[in-house]
Amino acid sequence: MSTYWRLQRTGDDKFPYRITLESDGEVTLALRAKDRWPGPQGNVFCLREQEPPEGPVEELEYVPVTSLNRFGKKLAVTLDRRRQRRCDFLFLTRAYKNKPGEYEQIFFRTQGAVKAHKTRGRTQLFGDHPVTALIDRAERYPWRFSGAETRREPLPAGDYALEVDGRIQALVERKTFDNLLSDFGQIQILHQQLAELATYPHPALVIEAEYGDFLDPKRVAPWPATHTARLIAEIQALHPTLPVIFAGNRKQANEWCHGLFRAVAARLAEPAPEAVAEVQGRHTRSGGEGGWALTVRREVLQELPERFTMAMLRKRFPDRQARELRSVLTRMRDEGVLQREGQGRGAVWVKRT
Repeated sequence: MSTYWRLQRTGDDKFPYRITLESDGEVTLALRAKDRWPGPQGNVFCLREQEPPEGPVEELEYVPVTSLNRFGKKLAVTLDRRRQRRCDFLFLTRAYKNKPGEYEQIFFRTQGAVKAHKTRGRTQLFGDHPVTALIDRAERYPWRFSGAETRREPLPAGDYALEVDGRIQALVERKTFDNLLSDFGQIQILHQQLAELATYPHPALVIEAEYGDFLDPKRVAPWPATHTARLIAEIQALHPTLPVIFAGNRKQANEWCHGLFRAVAARLAEPAPEAVAEVQGRHTRSGGEGGWALTVRREVLQELPERFTMAMLRKRFPDRQARELRSVLTRMRDEGVLQREGQGRGAVWVKRT
C-alpha cells in the first residue's frame, strides 16, 4: 500500500501541529507535535491523538513516504523530497513514579539528532534470547551453534534455519568455494533454489570464500574469471532480496550465520509497539510465508499414519490450497522421504523408512 505523510496546523497552543501517516486514505498513525520538524540536535515531544481536531486545520504538507521501517521501538520514515527527508519516532513506555501503571512517551527525531546523541553507536537489539537452529540432514560436516538448541531434519530449502514458535524465521544456504563453482555448471537450477530461498524471512546465501577467489583465473579454471564474475553479479541481480555474503572461510561463515540467528531471535523477542507494528504492516507487503511448509512436513512425518491421502492432509490444513500442500509432498517424494501410489484423487502417499 502507498503511504503518505500529512502535516497540518491546528489551533492548539501546546501542540499546534498534527502529523498523520495515511495508507489508501486511512489514517494509520496520528500524532500531535510541538513543532513541525525537529531542530538540528533536538527532539520534538509528541502525543498520540485521542480525537480528530474539532476546528479547522491548515494543510501544510502532503508527501509520499518512500520507506517505513521498524527498528526496535523506533519507526523510521523517509519522505519523497529533497530536504527534511529522514526522521524517526521513538515510542517509549515508562512506569509512573508515584502510582501504578504506565504512560507513553513519543519523540520525533531527525538524523542529526540521532548522530549527536551519545547512544548513536548502540546496537538496536538487546539481550541473549534462546536460539533453535535446524540443520538439514544432508549436511555432512555441519556448522556448530554454541549455546543453541540444534536439531537435524530435512529442510524445505537451504541448509540452516532459525525456528521460532514452530516457524522458520531465518534461512541460510551454505556454499563452499567448490560448491558454488560446481553450481555454475547448472546455473538455472541454482537460480530456482535461490528463488525459493528468497521467499522465506531473513534469507541469505553465505559463501565460505572471498569474492576475490572467484576472480582468480587459476582457481576458477576451466571457467574464465570474467564469466564467474558475471554469474555472481547475475545472482544478486535476479535475487535482489537475497543477501549474498562472502564470509571468507568456514569459521567466519559459521559465525555470521549464528550472529544472524541471534539477532533475528532478539528482534522477534521484543515486540514492536502497537503503533509501530500497525503502521509498518499497512505500508509493507509480506513476503513468502515459508514456515508453514515445515509445519506440514512435521505433521506428515510425526502425526499422519504410514499411508495417507491428500484429503487427510487437507483436513489438518484447511487454510492451505491443495497445490501448496501437493508441492510439499512432491518435494518430500523427491527427497526420498515419501512415495506415491496411484494417481489423482485416489493416490495414496506412503512414508519410506
